Amino acid sequence: MHIFLLEPYYGGSHRTWADGYAAHSHHYVHLFTLPARFWKWRMHGAAVTLADQVRAQAARPDLILASDMLHLPVFLGLTRDILADVPVALYCHENQLTYPVPPGEKRDLTYGMMNWLSMLAADRVFFNSHYHYADWFDALPRLLKHFPDWTHVHRIPEVQEKADVLPVGCDLRRLDEGDGDSIPSADPSAPPLILWNQRWEYDKDPQTFFEALYALADEGIAFRVALAGANVRQMPTEFDRARRRLGERVVHYGHADKITYRRLLHQADVVVSTAIHEFFGVAIVEAIHCGCFPVLPRRLSYPEIVPCPYHEACLYPDFEGLVTRLRKAVSDDHRDACLTIRAALRRAVSRFDWATMAPRYDALLASLARRQ
Repeated sequence: MHIFLLEPYYGGSHRTWADGYAAHSHHYVHLFTLPARFWKWRMHGAAVTLADQVRAQAARPDLILASDMLHLPVFLGLTRDILADVPVALYCHENQLTYPVPPGEKRDLTYGMMNWLSMLAADRVFFNSHYHYADWFDALPRLLKHFPDWTHVHRIPEVQEKADVLPVGCDLRRLDEGDGDSIPSADPSAPPLILWNQRWEYDKDPQTFFEALYALADEGIAFRVALAGANVRQMPTEFDRARRRLGERVVHYGHADKITYRRLLHQADVVVSTAIHEFFGVAIVEAIHCGCFPVLPRRLSYPEIVPCPYHEACLYPDFEGLVTRLRKAVSDDHRDACLTIRAALRRAVSRFDWATMAPRYDALLASLARRQ
């Protein structure tokens, strides 16, 4: 089967997802992409540009797989003469209705409405987590009732009927195999290494993470910290402050290339999230796969990643719970218990590897193509 995969925001987790599926699918997946910048303009204008790219192709697809950054009705309108009978699946990494807005900004309902119209236009809609699915359909009636008349609320069940949950695939085997380089063994005499491998942005709430580290440091608890993850900010104030305050405890600071990132994943003992927003959590899955003990919020998508028997040990309800679980995770007294949990969770997240996920994607998309 020939699939056209449309990704207007080809960077970060969107790029990893698109490349991963193209590499692991048994179908032929042809990528149509635009650089990951100017996200608002991408949502307005990418449909026109990608329609031009698709029209320039001699081949005709059996199915279109589009990400949520594409204004799908516009794309379909511009290609209706050549793609009118081609089935379309929409994959939702996030949505612009419940995604947290930056401090000081007001939500623009235009982009949430674009997501809704794209869902109406698609033949199938996939969300990357049950949390994302529930979060969207909980907020959607409030969006639609905001408008003065003909509010579409009666169409919500129609979209729910064609919607499903399909987690992001992760290339976990790559983290084990690498590119021929070996992972240096961790120094058993060194203090435990705590890893931050998420974006350096407001929706990940790094300040709460640092407050927890400061609490441990004030207690005299030995630990090291690696501050990796993507940073697009010119002045990451809370990170600079933490680097000064934690001093020699900070063993890595800033963007990590692939080899360094892989080394940090395997050498870290604990990975922490303090996010106020997470629809899936690729970085956390990668860290758990590489043996990190996760300390995560008891909300968002994390209860889906960590199996129920380990919720109490790994998922915290509040700041006090964060500090308590982090303290235990770096304590020698709880080392054996943590190692047992780390091994169990590594096995659990293997279900997200593309070796498992790609056949699920292939089967669902092939079924859609046959029905159409």
